[in-house]
Amino acid sequence: MDVINLDELQPLARQKLDPMAYDYIASGAEDEWTLRENKDAYRRIKLRPRVLVDVSKQDLSTEVLGARVELPVMLAPVAMHQLACPQGELASARAAGALGALLVLSTLSSCSLEEVAQATSAPRWFQLYCFKDREVTKTLVQRAQANGYKALVVTVDAPKLGRREADIRNQFHLPPGVVLKNLEGLTVPDVPEELHASALAAYAASMLDSSLNWASIEWLRSLTSLPIVLKGIHTAQDAKLSVEHGVAGIIVSNHGGRQLDGVPATIEILPEVVEAVGGQLEILVDGGVRRGTDVLKALALGARAVLIGRPYIWGLALNGEAGVKRVLSMLKEELALAMALAGCPTLADIQRELVVLPSA
Repeated sequence: MDVINLDELQPLARQKLDPMAYDYIASGAEDEWTLRENKDAYRRIKLRPRVLVDVSKQDLSTEVLGARVELPVMLAPVAMHQLACPQGELASARAAGALGALLVLSTLSSCSLEEVAQATSAPRWFQLYCFKDREVTKTLVQRAQANGYKALVVTVDAPKLGRREADIRNQFHLPPGVVLKNLEGLTVPDVPEELHASALAAYAASMLDSSLNWASIEWLRSLTSLPIVLKGIHTAQDAKLSVEHGVAGIIVSNHGGRQLDGVPATIEILPEVVEAVGGQLEILVDGGVRRGTDVLKALALGARAVLIGRPYIWGLALNGEAGVKRVLSMLKEELALAMALAGCPTLADIQRELVVLPSA
């Protein structure tokens, strides 16, 4: 995989992937304004490095909800990795383990949570969609806890799926051999073969609980001792409610620009969320991270770590497990260099004063 930065991955992956699979992974909602903003907003943030700091020894490790990781970059939950590689989530999990990173497995994965647990000893979390049938949700929670997943990541910004016009145009459907392994044997509707619109959106509407509310979070907490992380927080108000309802962490996320188009970039939302929670829970951020300097900026603005999605799937498509390792390695190398040039030998040295936000 002859690339030197993450932006070079996508056009190469596009050449290799089935067009429908590529569009499913790459596209955002409606005009894709938020999809673009997630990345572009990082470019508007400036860095103010310190000098004459001893950076001869560096440490990029940290803890995320008590789990020790070797770098502050996590693999975000992405559905159906087998759209990109036959080994699917198993390859991604092994790559995460090799680099000391943390994997968040999607409910809609193409390998089961049990198979992934057997594939790696790396720390891993389970991303949970809440189903209309609460017994299905309860079963998934119990399986995740029994198989060593260390947290539940509850997606809260998808009461319905956003309008992803590429999927509608392609009449998206699962290709032969790709199934939603975590849902096999459960009382959920069968995945439709093909529809005259986005099959995934129609399927989600038939099974996901659009009545999800804060009381539902209390119910989930009653099911498990696992810490709960809410993915999809956009505002200070919801960040404060997250604290009030006893969740352990939040992911500032707009679903990679795939839900409500027109919302701000996540890095722009991050400062108000950090201020709102006042250190009472851990904050993560995803969306648009493509450079080590992006990671540096997010950490300076108060994130414990960042999550990446599309970049590692492009690496998976191009070279399987080795491709995902390469993506994580590139970000780690870039972050180490950026920290050294900014005068930050450790993650604890990355302070708010390092960044200058654009004028409102």
